[in-house]
Amino acid sequence: MTDWNDDATRDLMSLGGRLALLTHGEGSWVHDVDENRYLDFLGGIAVNCLGHAHPVFVEAVSRQAATLSHVSNYFATPGQLELAARLKRLAGTGEQGRVFLANSGTEANEMAIKLARLHGKPSGRTTILVLEGAFHGRTMGTLSLTPKAVYRDPFLPAVPDVVTVQHSLESLEEAFATGGVAAMIVEPIQGEAGVVELPEGFLARARALATAHDALLILDEVQTGSGRTGEWFAFQREGIVPDAITLAKSIGAGFPLGALITFGSASDLFYPGTHNSTFGGNPLASAVANAVLGHIEDERLLENVKSRGAQLREGVAGLPLVEGTTGAGLLIGIRLSAPVAAEVRAAAHDHGLIINAPTADVIRIAPAFTIGDAEVTEFLTLFRAALDTVASAHDTMETPA
Repeated sequence: MTDWNDDATRDLMSLGGRLALLTHGEGSWVHDVDENRYLDFLGGIAVNCLGHAHPVFVEAVSRQAATLSHVSNYFATPGQLELAARLKRLAGTGEQGRVFLANSGTEANEMAIKLARLHGKPSGRTTILVLEGAFHGRTMGTLSLTPKAVYRDPFLPAVPDVVTVQHSLESLEEAFATGGVAAMIVEPIQGEAGVVELPEGFLARARALATAHDALLILDEVQTGSGRTGEWFAFQREGIVPDAITLAKSIGAGFPLGALITFGSASDLFYPGTHNSTFGGNPLASAVANAVLGHIEDERLLENVKSRGAQLREGVAGLPLVEGTTGAGLLIGIRLSAPVAAEVRAAAHDHGLIINAPTADVIRIAPAFTIGDAEVTEFLTLFRAALDTVASAHDTMETPA
């Protein structure tokens, strides 16, 4: 594969490396300016749930762009109302549930902070609990919910009254016992931390404690929502009902869209003037989300998410350097036996495979819901080649036969 000249990005603010200059894609494949072809098993970081240039996505954008693309929030549009009703149905909110449409997961999480304040502040409770390793966004508000020094510390002081909880039931109990808790905001599976699953019973206990202390349980389903785990929302795997969830990524299959969905009495907290968005839920975004979610439902793609996820977990078991997997559905963390994830990612790129390394010893994959046997087979071939490349470069590592 040929190298590309990254001087082409000199006009972009330098906030992260660019691995290639991509030009187009189809299905689970993308192409770069040097005519290299890559199997995309990161999916734009859990975004491209239908892959690239899917006919349903293309048709929805084209059809809606020919009628209305944007109106101000003084008005509603049919697609916006349809999307709100669809999300309420899929989430199981019942009649009392409400939906706010935003532009991103970060914006949805900013609104979640406001929801927590509106709930707790009248009674003097302003503390928001978050989990160690959490990632909720990069704005000043959401950075305050993200206890990772490299992200947060350059911008201190943070929004006050955010308390970090460790991954244990004991730490959870202690945090609520201190009093003053307005809400807990938590990812059902922590994607940026390395696809980290919560301890058994953690969410159920968080639900019980939040109820007992009149606090809100808000779930950040930006990565796990819209079918990524094989259920519409990850909380549905846990048998609990949150007070609110935040969404983005797969909901628009590549079109920028986020959402906050509220349940029960939390739906009554916002009132005119407390929040709004110029572009949130515009006709174009709503049309795409309706088409994407409708296609996932009509084609029963959640069944494919579950079966392909199981196939991939079985397929990577026993490969060189692989110790195990975490996650659910098609949000998978592949745990490595050594801190060489960055090397594996780079080797995979050289072999024509897009994955990423959220931590030193974890590879994350989040492919399209539409993958089949051909994509799984190709992934396993390319991933094995990348692992072999790295293992051979570290000849002291043990490689399974």
